[in-house]
Amino acid sequence: MQYQYSMSTADKILAKMRRNHRDWRIESLQAIARRYGLKERNPDGSHVVFSFPGVLGEASVPNHRPIKPIYIKKFLALLDAAMAGEE
Repeated sequence: MQYQYSMSTADKILAKMRRNHRDWRIESLQAIARRYGLKERNPDGSHVVFSFPGVLGEASVPNHRPIKPIYIKKFLALLDAAMAGEE
């Protein structure tokens, strides 16, 4: 199932994710990735791999729920590096 989030909804999800790293679903990460331009590989496989052009490294996140906090932290670190590189 593909969820469509508005830009403000993705921003709200991101704010909540930064406060609490527990109990997230892959669809929420995908919505944030689309909002901020992260690339996504293997969305239907066991892991979704997020990356951003020009940023070293990737965030590989298991495609099951709930996602463990360590994977959320890695995803947020990649997002922060991508946002810092665009400034």
